[in-house]
Amino acid sequence: MTTDQTPPGGGDDDPRRDRASGVPPGGSPGGEPDLPKAPPPGDPFAANSYGGAQGAVDPLAGMPPLPSRLRRLVARVIDAIVVGVPVSLILWPLRGDAYWDESAGGSGSWTQQAILLLVYFIYEGLMLSARGQTLGKMAVRIRVAMLDDGAVPRGNAAWNRAAVYSLPQLVPCIGFLFWLFNVLFCTWDQPYRQCLHDKSARTVVVTTV
Repeated sequence: MTTDQTPPGGGDDDPRRDRASGVPPGGSPGGEPDLPKAPPPGDPFAANSYGGAQGAVDPLAGMPPLPSRLRRLVARVIDAIVVGVPVSLILWPLRGDAYWDESAGGSGSWTQQAILLLVYFIYEGLMLSARGQTLGKMAVRIRVAMLDDGAVPRGNAAWNRAAVYSLPQLVPCIGFLFWLFNVLFCTWDQPYRQCLHDKSARTVVVTTV
């Protein structure tokens, strides 16, 4: 190559150079590198979660509004009353038995809690499988939906969600700590405000109105 030969893409008469700005197409003034391209299809939220000419794709687009955390808490309180009161009344006649009397050295306290948790697990699993709602969720007009298509979480998804919420509490001390971390997880999770039992079952809680 001679000294007066123009390098490829380097001359003023290069047809690839923008006539107005003097910058090759796709480049930027000052020699800055091109912006990174959007990721290929298959990312968690959309085919192009980083957006194109119209901006980023909203992962909540097309989804019913997410309920407030307070609304979800009220639903859980209602469900706890719906399950807890009948179970407590059924177990009430047994409180006089030495086995059930904790003050007499019995182990009935843990047994009562285990029965309550198992009943709650069955109650939630059946209700979510049937319609994606417990009585508490119906009262505050929210429901559980599959994250990928919004369907009712029938079968394994419903029982998985109910199990992760209820059954770890059967483990003394550690179970309660896990439950507390689980229910608080939705306070910082983005963008779907999922608790750990939602992530395990791949569900999301949405409003019905």
